[in-house]
Amino acid sequence: MKTQPPRLRLVSTTILACAFSCAALSAVDGSRPVLAVAASAQSSSDQSGSVDLDQVLFVQDPHFKNGRPGISLLWIPEPLQHICLGKTETQCATIDYCIRTTNPGSAQCRNLGIPRARLPHYPPNMRPRRMLSITLMYLEPTKFEPLQSFFKSAPAASLDHISMSARIKARIRFTRTADDDDFTLLEVLAVPPF
Repeated sequence: MKTQPPRLRLVSTTILACAFSCAALSAVDGSRPVLAVAASAQSSSDQSGSVDLDQVLFVQDPHFKNGRPGISLLWIPEPLQHICLGKTETQCATIDYCIRTTNPGSAQCRNLGIPRARLPHYPPNMRPRRMLSITLMYLEPTKFEPLQSFFKSAPAASLDHISMSARIKARIRFTRTADDDDFTLLEVLAVPPF
């Protein structure tokens, strides 16, 4: 009996597997290949912890040291919003951290300018579980055009401190994992005034 070299066996096995797959594809549905369905199933399972939501996001200027333009969008938990008004993104993130930390005596939580007793409590299953932010950079001229126009025309002071006048309504994709929450901007629905 003659044996095939390993490389030839691998090629033969691959050809047989492809032939079997192609036959299975045409046997299942001549108009819609199974591979496309498998790809769709894979992408939807990747998003299994995701949901699309309409949310209000605060707009901030990130003030990059190198002068690079960008737009920061903050999703601030509702119990924290009134405390963060008039504060910078960094100050709000520090307060958020001090609400959630198991070490409230840490150095960064000592001089918040707010008594610890006045900090809100986050309810379980709150969405999001902490303050989240994303920074958009290198936007195409037409990508999120209403947001870009608002950012260029808004008074600078309203983009340096969290302000009710610097908010947008947006459709986002919210993703919750065991470790953290995250979001992606899908569409800008409205810019001020609402």
